[in-house]
Amino acid sequence: MTVSYFALYRTPDDPAEFEKNYFGSHVPLVERTPGLLENRVHRVTRQFVGEPGYHLLTELVFESPEAMKQAFRSEEWAASGRDLQSWGGMELVTMFSAEPYQPAAPAGAD
Repeated sequence: MTVSYFALYRTPDDPAEFEKNYFGSHVPLVERTPGLLENRVHRVTRQFVGEPGYHLLTELVFESPEAMKQAFRSEEWAASGRDLQSWGGMELVTMFSAEPYQPAAPAGAD
């Protein structure tokens, strides 16, 4: 079962500068992470409800929780974190992992 690591980036003061750093240095580093199957970056075009306002949503897809844990121990992952911190991206991000929801079988079902 795949597992995803999500990063939600709040709207920065200077979106153009944020994107220059994000796509110019951070994304290429993240994409070198061993075991990464997909890097899905989405630009928020409209937020209907909720605070704070978000600018980007990134979903990093790994083959399994074990593959994700191994990736997080890699130098490539560490380098991407140092990069994000160097230009202030860490102050804007919320990160979490998630697995696809699979409802439990009803009791007594075979």
